[in-house]
Amino acid sequence: MLLLAALWGASVYAGWGLEAFCTPGEPGDQCARRLELVSTISGLFAVVAGSCSVAAWLTRSPRAFLPLMIVAIGSWVTAEALLFLGGMLVG
Repeated sequence: MLLLAALWGASVYAGWGLEAFCTPGEPGDQCARRLELVSTISGLFAVVAGSCSVAAWLTRSPRAFLPLMIVAIGSWVTAEALLFLGGMLVG
């Protein structure tokens, strides 16, 4: 879970997405504007994933832990996939 979060965060905030999807010689701000929409949509799923992760670890109900973790993992994978596919389509 933490690795998916770290991968998403590095792709969005550490510039990995810009390195992966921007062509050499292209102005960085132009590429960043193109990827902004993709990052925003992906970020919505990341917020859901992070919220479900925290809720799962803080819940006292063992029956609620597994469904919350399933939603969290699915949301992290969706956020990563949207970032990758969006970067490929936009870039």
